[in-house]
Amino acid sequence: MSDYHSSTKAMRPVLVKLGCSLVLGVATVLAMPVVSTALQPLLGEQSIGVAHAADKKEKPKRSTRRTPAIRAKIYEKLNEAQIAADEKKYSQAISLLNELRDKEGRNSLNSYELANLYNMYAFIYFTQEKYDLALDAYRNVVKQPDIPEAMELNTKYTIAQLYFVKEDYKNGVNTLLEWFKAKKEMQEDPGAGAYALLSQGYYQLKDLDRALKYIEVAIDDYTSRGKVPKEQWWGLQRFLYYEKNDIKRVTAILEETLKHYQKKAYWLQLSAMYNELKMESKSTAAMETAYTEGVLDNDKELINMAYLFLSQEVPYKAAKVLDKGIKKGDIPATSKNLELLGNAWRQAQELKRAIPEMEKAAAKSDKGELWSRLGNIYLDNDEFDKAEKAIENAFKKGDLKRPDTAYLVLGMARFNLQEYEGAKKAFKEAAKSEKSKDYATQWMAFMAKELERQAALAD
Repeated sequence: MSDYHSSTKAMRPVLVKLGCSLVLGVATVLAMPVVSTALQPLLGEQSIGVAHAADKKEKPKRSTRRTPAIRAKIYEKLNEAQIAADEKKYSQAISLLNELRDKEGRNSLNSYELANLYNMYAFIYFTQEKYDLALDAYRNVVKQPDIPEAMELNTKYTIAQLYFVKEDYKNGVNTLLEWFKAKKEMQEDPGAGAYALLSQGYYQLKDLDRALKYIEVAIDDYTSRGKVPKEQWWGLQRFLYYEKNDIKRVTAILEETLKHYQKKAYWLQLSAMYNELKMESKSTAAMETAYTEGVLDNDKELINMAYLFLSQEVPYKAAKVLDKGIKKGDIPATSKNLELLGNAWRQAQELKRAIPEMEKAAAKSDKGELWSRLGNIYLDNDEFDKAEKAIENAFKKGDLKRPDTAYLVLGMARFNLQEYEGAKKAFKEAAKSEKSKDYATQWMAFMAKELERQAALAD
């Protein structure tokens, strides 16, 4: 008897290793629907394995079960299969297990030996991503009587996770609830990771209230102990609040998330949430932070940044964003984008910078509208000859939104060039529109007096 017990004691380090076959690094992505471009919660990867069930070490409870020992010859066979599996010789490992099962006979193996046998089967199948076979093997583990309670409990948790991998969320949640009940009976803390997994299961079952309840338990567990909640937990929480249309709570969660996880997506989402709350200055500030950090890396984001600056009446910053983006090639130098840049410079009272951009924009356009706007800028800059030519080119191109305004600009340019007859014709055309009639009439009256004054001086 003493020799038998000493051999059993010598096995224990390896048996612990066999027990840890449950702790595998298989990852599964629990997909979340896209709710909007602004808010797409990111769950990330959830590791499979009992090591993630509890986030702190628990003092093991003494089992009340009388667990039979593993005999030396059975241990040796299991260890041989374990080595083959570690070397990724899976077929060989399965053959060794089959030989042990068939030669020894399942009736001759005690419950703990059978549990370890099926546990090894499960480990190998799980590693090969043969999840149906792994599930069957794990279910055979927990069917065995008189196995350690910890082994039974850990195996049940892994079974629940495997159901999640197979997207069988109903069975996954039910198994997980059984595991929670057993944990409670043993007065053990399930751990934040288990609550987060249960929350994800309820989300997949479209039970959003329970999903929210349990993800908040997980988050509160971490924060109460001074730990930073996992990024994907906050992602699920804010998504669930977004589904409830609680924008203020979503915003608060994003603000907290960004203290620990600096990502472009979160800055964009936060900016969008501020915008929904009519907090435009904060919306702009959030985007500006993302821009300053250099995480805005595509033309739509950069152009949106420029529009936000324009909406907050800081056109100089808008122009700088556009100018830098176009020069670097991050923003395509299209007619529309060049026009936006030119208008930004113009609003910033930087006419010398506005004109070249508007010239390039107009040159790329097959419509007269941009030439009309360019003519207006030339007029503001007292470049009357260029203004006249730009407006004339605008009429040649056609498709003007406000031809009456273009005629007014043309009339003023010609007046300053002392082309009075041409100016009069332009003002008359402008006066045909009710929108410009009064202004054009005033200009014609002013021009008439000016011609009378010049005639008097000549006499």
